[in-house]
Amino acid sequence: MSTPISRDISLGGTTSILVIIICVLSVLVLFRPTCAQSHPKGCLRLGLSEGKSNLDDEFDPKYNTGVPNEYDAKGRPTWRVKALFTYPLKSCGGIELQASEVVPTGLEFDRQFVFAENTTDGWNCRTLRNAGFQRLALIHPEIWVPDPSSPDYDSTIQGEMIISYPRLVPPGYMGVLMKLAMAMNILNSRRKFRVPLFPPSETKFPLLPVRIWKDKPLAWDYGSLLPPTLHTYLGFSPAESPLTLLRANPSHLRQIYRNAPCAQDIGFQPTTAFADAYPIHLLNLSSHQDVAMKCAYAIPKLSIRRFRANIITQGPGAFDEDSWKRIEIGGVEIHAACRTVRCRLPNVDPDSGERHGVEPDRTLKAYRRIDEGDRTNACLGMQLVPAVERWRVICGDEVVVLERGEHRYIKMLAPGEAVEGV
Repeated sequence: MSTPISRDISLGGTTSILVIIICVLSVLVLFRPTCAQSHPKGCLRLGLSEGKSNLDDEFDPKYNTGVPNEYDAKGRPTWRVKALFTYPLKSCGGIELQASEVVPTGLEFDRQFVFAENTTDGWNCRTLRNAGFQRLALIHPEIWVPDPSSPDYDSTIQGEMIISYPRLVPPGYMGVLMKLAMAMNILNSRRKFRVPLFPPSETKFPLLPVRIWKDKPLAWDYGSLLPPTLHTYLGFSPAESPLTLLRANPSHLRQIYRNAPCAQDIGFQPTTAFADAYPIHLLNLSSHQDVAMKCAYAIPKLSIRRFRANIITQGPGAFDEDSWKRIEIGGVEIHAACRTVRCRLPNVDPDSGERHGVEPDRTLKAYRRIDEGDRTNACLGMQLVPAVERWRVICGDEVVVLERGEHRYIKMLAPGEAVEGV
């Protein structure tokens, strides 16, 4: 039986803990970071409204099979653009769009930024493919573009990218308090920082050569803008971090050859910034559904967002796109340069940042190693090169096949290589 004295001690201890919690939460409220402005001055955020998505019904069984290329009861083409995504910061979160300008490197702002690590071989791009970098999936960029209709707009504004990432919680009592504060919306669960979309004309950002596959373009070094907590989030000591953030330089883009149409055919040589190989990546929803059903034993709902495509189509049957050579989207001619050869990047869940041990890579390799140019890896989706340098793509645009034919993937070789990897 407890005595009055022991009860008083117990109550006193409990009261002390409550007082400490209240004091700490009060400090967090008083000293939490504040921002003078919730968004960049004179700018508009690019993308769909929060909580909106054209992929809300991506798992609907109606997408399991294709439909004839005609018009539905609402007068819409049955073969059409279902969803659009741009990925400004390579391997990080995507921005879903209702429409997008298309520029020579692909959808506007797509893969214009990349994290890079300084190694004995120089600066190397880092993506979800690299061990230990799956946390990139939970880094989310926002693109804010100049908005002349904004009351605080002026002609000097060039736009900004806001980058957010999860706030790390320390162990022990402080971690418990931080979780409580985040649950009560006293403390933001994500940290944020900003970088310019385009460096100022008299820029303080130096140019660095960065290796992406076999290329080494020069890019602006934004490393001075990275906060210490981002280095920590990605597993590096801020004082000794080999990490930086690079922005593509329009004067040092990577020219694309291999399977791409050449300048003699379309009037310009295709280019890209930090995309792996070609300007635009297309996925067909029925094709993805076929893969997802085969992976359901391990991943019940395999989202098409894992494959990080720019254009997602609905209407064609599964793998109908394998034979596309030329298509039209919204009346614009586009070359289907080659199939998309898949790596293990889609094994990372974009919502959790967790990497599955085998799927969907194992399933894809079991039945989608179909290209004579690369029998080692599976294929899903198509790599596109528009026949014009600039146009506008909109969700709902009609997709029309102009020409079909055979594809043979051409692997990437460095200057002087006769065999890949030599």
